[in-house]
Amino acid sequence: MSELIKKQVTDARAAMDKAIDHCESELQKIRAGKASPSMLDDIVVEYYGTPTPLSQVASVNTPDARTIVIQPWEKSLLPQIEKAIKEANLGVNPQNDGVIIRINVPPLTEERRRELVKKAKAEAETGKIAVRNIRKDANEKIRKLKSEGVSEDEMKTGEAEIQKLTDAYIIKVDLHSEAKEKDIMTV
Repeated sequence: MSELIKKQVTDARAAMDKAIDHCESELQKIRAGKASPSMLDDIVVEYYGTPTPLSQVASVNTPDARTIVIQPWEKSLLPQIEKAIKEANLGVNPQNDGVIIRINVPPLTEERRRELVKKAKAEAETGKIAVRNIRKDANEKIRKLKSEGVSEDEMKTGEAEIQKLTDAYIIKVDLHSEAKEKDIMTV
């Protein structure tokens, strides 16, 4: 296999790794009934007029499986943090005691679990689409190498390598999705 083809395969592998990492992080955000600091990763708080991630203005801990405790570094931020959590629409109710914010994560109902499984499957499908798009781009780049003197056989070999990679990464997405689904449905 020519160096040009190897480079395309390597680039595709790196892009697919990023797609898997993104898919994993999105699946991680779907809560499975257990309290997790990652549930609040997307929360942004107004901090002196600047939107700032919650993790940069407060410590977020989980003292037990059903509770998240947020302790801001400045007490004046309590109302903004509380407001940001409510606006994030996570299905939780923050309780502000003047020092910390406590969030009790309610156990999931069967109906809510099914909704979360659908959300996880949709996220996994997005990951698969990303992997397939990377395959398509890589194959197009390989076809363009014909003008640089790459033979038909080498192009076919390169496309076969890209397809093997795609199949392997689709299986990885499925495994992550199944694990998340199992996690969500476990009571």
